[in-house]
Amino acid sequence: MILVNTDFISGKELETLRMVKGSTIRSKHLGKDLMAGLKTIVGGELTSYTEMLDEARAIATKRMVDDAETIGADAVINIRYATSNVAQGAAEVLVYGTAIKFK
Repeated sequence: MILVNTDFISGKELETLRMVKGSTIRSKHLGKDLMAGLKTIVGGELTSYTEMLDEARAIATKRMVDDAETIGADAVINIRYATSNVAQGAAEVLVYGTAIKFK
């Protein structure tokens, strides 16, 4: 499966299928959340949240690819990510794009 954030793939003629998406909502357990809160006092990277969001992006991307594969797509173009807080210490990661088939 080819994944790109452009609206074309060089040298390929494309047939648009439909928009595909994947999402997940993730949170850290209370202990990690408290440690991250303490880290904000002294500054620096909140590595537990970095790891959480990296994992969330991977899960959401996999779900989008699965969605594209169910309709026989060869690639997903124009991929975009969005993140939003849904609760204290919990975030949704959404990824979406256009599933295409090569002509």
